Amino acid sequence: MNGRVLIALAFVFPAVLSESLWAAGEKPVLWWSFDGQAAGAVKDAASDTEDAIEGKFKYMPGPCGSALKPDGYTTCIERKAAKAPSLDSAFTVEAWIAHAAYPWNWCPVIAQQDAENKGYRLAVGPNGDFSLELAVGGKWQKCVSARNILPLREWTHIAGTYDPQKGITLFANGKEAGRLDVQGKPDWARDANIRALMNYEKVKPSNIHRPFGTLPGWFSIDGLVDEIKLYDTALKADRIKEDSKPNDKLASPALPLRKMPYGPEGPGRFGAYYCNLKYYEEWDNLWAVDEHPDIVVRFDRSATRVVFWRGSRFSPAWVSENGLWMADQSVESWNRIEGCFEHMQDRRCRYSHVRIIESNDARAVVHWRYAPVNSHDKLRDEDEKTTRAFWVDEYYYIYPDQMGIRKPTWKTGTLPRPIQFQESLPFTGPGQLQSDVVNKDFATVANFKGQTEALSYVKNPVRREMPADLTIQRYNFRSKNRPSIIFEPGNRMGRATDREMPSGGLDVPGSCNHWPVGQAACDGRTAQAPDRPTHFLGFPISRPPVHDKDGRSWWNGLYSMTEMDMAGLVFAGRSWAFAPRAALKSKGFQCQGYDRAERAYQLSKEKPAADGKLELTLDASEDSPAFNPAFVVRHWHPRSLKLKLDGRQVPRGSDFRVGARPTLEGEDVIIWIRAKSTKPLTIELSAEQAGAR
Repeated sequence: MNGRVLIALAFVFPAVLSESLWAAGEKPVLWWSFDGQAAGAVKDAASDTEDAIEGKFKYMPGPCGSALKPDGYTTCIERKAAKAPSLDSAFTVEAWIAHAAYPWNWCPVIAQQDAENKGYRLAVGPNGDFSLELAVGGKWQKCVSARNILPLREWTHIAGTYDPQKGITLFANGKEAGRLDVQGKPDWARDANIRALMNYEKVKPSNIHRPFGTLPGWFSIDGLVDEIKLYDTALKADRIKEDSKPNDKLASPALPLRKMPYGPEGPGRFGAYYCNLKYYEEWDNLWAVDEHPDIVVRFDRSATRVVFWRGSRFSPAWVSENGLWMADQSVESWNRIEGCFEHMQDRRCRYSHVRIIESNDARAVVHWRYAPVNSHDKLRDEDEKTTRAFWVDEYYYIYPDQMGIRKPTWKTGTLPRPIQFQESLPFTGPGQLQSDVVNKDFATVANFKGQTEALSYVKNPVRREMPADLTIQRYNFRSKNRPSIIFEPGNRMGRATDREMPSGGLDVPGSCNHWPVGQAACDGRTAQAPDRPTHFLGFPISRPPVHDKDGRSWWNGLYSMTEMDMAGLVFAGRSWAFAPRAALKSKGFQCQGYDRAERAYQLSKEKPAADGKLELTLDASEDSPAFNPAFVVRHWHPRSLKLKLDGRQVPRGSDFRVGARPTLEGEDVIIWIRAKSTKPLTIELSAEQAGAR
């Protein structure tokens, strides 16, 4: 035999061997390769039939040609029972999978089952695990892999075999990943449809806090899948190892790390801006919105910002210069029948929206209106006859120094019980851990006397005595700018204590991931991995004093994201809580005093005009310092203003800002001045040019 014939046989023999293996029963009886890319259908290469794909999906590069990308919400493949392959006793299922986020609960890659009574399923779980499950002898058997065996954003080949003499064996990337000793012929669910990528019915998320506060829902695999195959034999380990090799060099799946959106990087012109903040394509596609559903407030001297985004149900988040988020709870109530009534449960923003009331060089005012709702989509205290319920209007008066007032207001007499007004909630984004956001000394609290105390993560925390009358809290973020809240005198700050250090330290995901972003009808779910946005901590929690006037009730809080140390926050807090008295020196104006709800002195021109001169003195002292004062002057609309501060000319710009506020009756002027003093401060504002607008 010559060399040429030997070479030819060398090429022919493997092909013959391969064909003999197929003939020996190792040919798949169902094979979705996702290479055909038919619109709305997937071709089964084993039977040359097409199966319908429901919901939204797209095709992306995979380990073996094209892969399917379900959207995580709606995607499902289904085949009628009459066309399903008929299995005997032994079988194998295999697939390639790459998770963008783990499913909310166990979700089939492929299944043919009647609940957990008959049939089988290859499923992926909420902890980066997978399973092969089937009914044998009237009992549901489940073989589950170790947790985190399926890394996020990486391709993994998974397989499960069943041999009626040996039981279930799992494989991940060709290596054994689990085994369950069970014998007998499976109880097949031959009357059930085959279903892939989604459960047969709505399912509650795993790891929930309150069963009565959670409803079952639909979800699908969120990531990429490829090469789903079903065999009517138990493949050998070496064959599965071969199948776990990609056709070409395995590239990383097209699943970039998701980042919560907050607008352009860096500082920008101060003001509030409507926008459409994009998260990732499949989540964005849930929202039937145009260009302006969200709002971002930017600052010109800092990369920090305030974000009102659908992903947080429009609850504003203060975002640091390096992208760390600090949010707060809405006004919240609850019961033990249907769980929490809060903005978090308004996952479709049916009752929550935002709008810009004012945006100029001196300040931005944003209005957030919402109705606390529960996971059952029921409003708090909804009247059967009028269908009216409890609603809240929150106003945010935000100034160029990265500080702003939060003023939640409601109709007097409608406040439900029990009630909670706020709960500080840092976020982690996908891929982030708590240690990426906060330090071991996670917060510092203080009172207006300047007494401070650090709150820390420790082992076996004990109750410590705290300074009296706590009104200031700052979260110690791993950023230059750190979030803080200053409350009015009379505030009751609770749970200002050290926290138990998690057993794994702070290198763990945030506590709960039902909010933000999550669309599950759930008022509490413990995060299992850093795959989704989370919120955590929540303490301290304050109960600020409530004010009542003219049929409305409200409370005030001064929020910020700044580089100020605690002494600076105490100083700023005193200037707000104990604002220095304003003494008018000029005629033609009236002063209504300082309004904590706007962090501004309220004045008015006796006769609407464009000219005039406003001179006043702020009686500042150590106990009542002046810090970046703002003024709202009604019925005054100068074309331009000049400022003298203690006789010194201050040009318009970063330290002296003026904004106009048109009203039904005319126009008002808003003035903001960057200044700091513990001594009387004289302010002189003169119209540069007279004349009506």
